Amino acid sequence: LNVDPHDSLVQQLVSEAWLRIDRFPLASLSKFAICLSDQHLQHSPLMGQIARIVDQRLSSIDDARILTTLMISVSSLVSPRLRDALISRADHLLDTMDPSSYNSPRRVVQFLRNIKYSHRPLLEKCNEILLCNIPRLDAENISIIMGLYQSLQFNNCDFRLAVKQRLTELVDSSTDPFSFTKLFVALAPMASQEIREGLENTALLLADELNAQQALAVAEALEEIESRNLSLLNKIASVIQRNLHVYKPVEVARITQALFLLQYHNPELFTKLRNILANFLQRSVFPYEVTMLTRVLSMLPCPRLDEGVISRVDAVVTQCNLNDLNTISFAIAKWVRNDPSYRHNTPSKYVRLLQTLNRCGHERLQTADRLDLVLEELKYISGEWFEEMLVEETMVTLQRMMDQINWTNVPELALFLTRINHICPPLMDRIASVAIKDIDKIHHSATYATLLPFSVLNYDPPQADELYDVCIQRITPHISSFDPHLLVLLAYSLAVADCFPEELVREIFSIDFLGKLDAQLETLPDALNMRTRLRLMELNRAVCLECPEFQVPWFHERYCQQVQKKGSGTVSPAQQQIHKMLGEVLGGINCVRVAVVTPYFYTVDFECILDRRLQPLPYSEPSALQISDGKVQWGTSSLENSRDELPPGAQRVAVHFLDSKSFCKNSNHMKGEALMRKRHLEILGYRVVQV
Repeated sequence: LNVDPHDSLVQQLVSEAWLRIDRFPLASLSKFAICLSDQHLQHSPLMGQIARIVDQRLSSIDDARILTTLMISVSSLVSPRLRDALISRADHLLDTMDPSSYNSPRRVVQFLRNIKYSHRPLLEKCNEILLCNIPRLDAENISIIMGLYQSLQFNNCDFRLAVKQRLTELVDSSTDPFSFTKLFVALAPMASQEIREGLENTALLLADELNAQQALAVAEALEEIESRNLSLLNKIASVIQRNLHVYKPVEVARITQALFLLQYHNPELFTKLRNILANFLQRSVFPYEVTMLTRVLSMLPCPRLDEGVISRVDAVVTQCNLNDLNTISFAIAKWVRNDPSYRHNTPSKYVRLLQTLNRCGHERLQTADRLDLVLEELKYISGEWFEEMLVEETMVTLQRMMDQINWTNVPELALFLTRINHICPPLMDRIASVAIKDIDKIHHSATYATLLPFSVLNYDPPQADELYDVCIQRITPHISSFDPHLLVLLAYSLAVADCFPEELVREIFSIDFLGKLDAQLETLPDALNMRTRLRLMELNRAVCLECPEFQVPWFHERYCQQVQKKGSGTVSPAQQQIHKMLGEVLGGINCVRVAVVTPYFYTVDFECILDRRLQPLPYSEPSALQISDGKVQWGTSSLENSRDELPPGAQRVAVHFLDSKSFCKNSNHMKGEALMRKRHLEILGYRVVQV
C-alpha cells in the first residue's frame, strides 16, 4: 500500500489481525509475522503473542518453510527453553524436507545468527544441504550465507572451496551493478591475484552505476583485500561522497573505517565524514550506535573534540554492555593522547568519563547473574583498560558463577581465559571436570577451544591425564571431518602439552591432507593463512624432535629460510650490551655468539660452549653473524658454523632472555610454548639457561 509504518491504516490492520491471531492458519501466521518485522514490530507484545502460539503449536508444524520463517520472526523474543525446542523441531524437519530447497536451511542459519548461538550439529546439517545446492545458488544467496557463517564464526573448508568455484563460474554473467557487487564482496577476498585484478577492473567500469549501498559494500571489500588500486578507490569515494546524505549513522561509520584503513588520502572527504559522524553521535540514543560512532570518530585526527560528543557518550554509558564500555575506553585513550593539554595533565572531562566507565563496568559485573550473558559480553574484550580496571572483578564474577559452568559454555570460557592470558586454577579445574564428565555432549571441533588454556598456559589440573585422554578419544573418530586448518591448530596445541596422538599426526602429515590444507589456505584470510602455516611448521618440528619413531620428514627448511630472510634481524641495543658483557665474563667476544640459528630453525639469543671443566671455549672463527647498525647480517654459513664439532665432554649452552609474553599475566607461571622451546633445545644438545 506504500504507506509509512505509523500510518493509521497500518495500525488498524495490525489491530484487526491481533483480534483474529489465534485463529490464523500457521501459513498465514508466518506471513503475518514477516509483515510485522517489516514494520519494525519484532519486539512488540503482538510478536510476543505469536511466539506464544508457536510454542503451543510447535509439534504440529510440519512445513520447514513455515517453521523457519516463524523462527526468524520471533528470534529476538525466544527463551532458552523455546530456543532449544525450535532447534530440535528444525533439526527434525530438515531431514524430511526436499533437499533441493535451500531457503529453509539458510533461514535456520539466520535464526542462529540472530540469537548468537552457534549450534554446531544443526549448522553442519544446514551446511550439508547448502553444499548440495551450490550449483543453484546465485551470488546474492552465497553472499548472504557467507555473511551469516562469518557472524557465527563457522568455517567449513568444503563449502568455501565449492563457493569459490561457483563464484568464479558466475564472473562472466555478473555484469549488472547488483549481481556484480554481491559477487565482488564474496569472491574478492578468496580469489587469486589474477581474478582479483579482473574484478577490480570490472568494478572500475561499473563504479558510476553503483548506488549508495553498493559503493559501501565495494569499499569494505577493498579494505578487506587491502587494495591499492587508486583509480578504483577514487571512483568509489566519489560515488560515496555524492550519496553521503542517504547513509544511516552506522553506514557512515563503516564507510569512514573502510576508507581510513585503506589509507585513502582525501582530507576534504574525511572532514565531511567527521562532521557527519559527530552530528549523528550527538543525536543518537542507541548505545550500540553511540559506541560505534565514538570508536570510528576516535580514528580520525581531530584538533578539538566537541563537548556535545563527550556529553552524549557520558549519557549512554550506563546502558552499555562490557564490550561497548571497553570500546569507548579505547576512544577516550586516543582523545586523551591527542588533546593539546595532555602534556600538562589529563583534562577533567576525560577523567570524569573514565571514572563513569570504571563504575559502570564494576556494577555490571557485580550485578550479573547469568554466565552465558557475561561470556557473550566478554567475547571480544581486550586492551589496557580491561586489564587494569576490570580483569580482577571479572575473575571474581566468573568464580561466583562457577556452578553455571556446563558443557555448552566450557569452550567459550576456556577461550576467554586463553585470550586474556590469565591462569585461574579453580575455573580451570571446573572446566576440566565438566569436560571429562560431558565430553560426549561437547562437539568434537570444540575440543580445541576446551584444551587450549591447559596447553597454552601450561596448567595441569588434578585430572590432566584423563582430560587429554577423553578429548583425544572424542576427536579421533571425527578426524576426517575437521576443517584442515583447525586440525593443524589442535595438533599443535597438543604438541605444546607434549602430547602426540599417532593417528592425528599421521593424518596431518599424509599427502592427501596436506593437499586439502593447501587448497583451503587459498580461501582463508591472510592472517589465519599465515598463522596456520606457522603452526604446521612448528608441529612438523615438534614431531621430528620428539617423535622420531613416526618417521615424519622435516619439509619446512625452505619455508624457514624465507621467513628468516623476511625478518628484520634486528638486535636491540640491550642485546648488543649483553653480548659485550658475556664476552667480558667468558674471556672474549669470540667465546659467545648472538642470535644463533639451530637445526630446525630455533634462534638462540646467546650461545657459548663450555669444556668438561666448565671453562668457555672460543669458536673456531669469529661469529658468522655480523651486526651492523643493529641489524643482523645472516651469513649463509651461520647454521653450519654454529654446529662446530664439540670436543669430548664439552657442552653447548643456550642463554634465553624471556619477556612478559612467556608468562601468564597474573603470575610468574611460565607458558607452554616457552617450556616446549626449552624441551626442544635440550633434545638438540643444549644446556638451556632461561633468564
